[in-house]
Amino acid sequence: MSNDNQMNSAEDRDKVISAFGGKKGLIDSGIPSVIFLVIFNLRKDLQTALIASIAVSALLTIIRLAKRNTVQHALSGFIGVLICAWFANRTGNATDLYIPKLLTNLGYGTVYLIANLAGWPVLGLMLGPILGENLLWRNHPERKRAYVQASWLWVGMFFTRIAVQYPIYRSGNVNLLGTVNLAMGYPFFIATAYGSWLIIRRVPTIKP
Repeated sequence: MSNDNQMNSAEDRDKVISAFGGKKGLIDSGIPSVIFLVIFNLRKDLQTALIASIAVSALLTIIRLAKRNTVQHALSGFIGVLICAWFANRTGNATDLYIPKLLTNLGYGTVYLIANLAGWPVLGLMLGPILGENLLWRNHPERKRAYVQASWLWVGMFFTRIAVQYPIYRSGNVNLLGTVNLAMGYPFFIATAYGSWLIIRRVPTIKP
């Protein structure tokens, strides 16, 4: 691979990572969940754990604002924490904290599945404009196939999360559910994103 191609590949990789939230986005979305589990186990009090996780998420958002970083993922993470906390506080059941996450996986998984079957893979729609090819990949079978194949990884990730975590939710084991949720969060997400990139980069970006 030439130096120019390597440089373009590195730039495209950085754009893809940024589109998926970047390292900071992953941190912002995961730390509040860890705090919730820790406080809940130490204090055995749902509201204290919820307040702690909300406070940490709010603090992360404020830090991003103060540093003038991109706050999109921190803010969306904060809103997500509020929604999850509302579900758990409404019922008084700690496992209900994870209902929005299960529903989110179901929603995203369904969208990715339908889009793939329709020939409009979500990754192509999302990454095409970011990589400068817009919808030109639609007219190039190999590039389109790469987006479809990469998108199937996300379909698998979303529905695997549901298949594993929903039975645990039904059992009411909040510690196991929280631990599995974290284990299938960062590692699974990173593996899926990396696998997608390996598939997509095999076919050159379609330039206008």
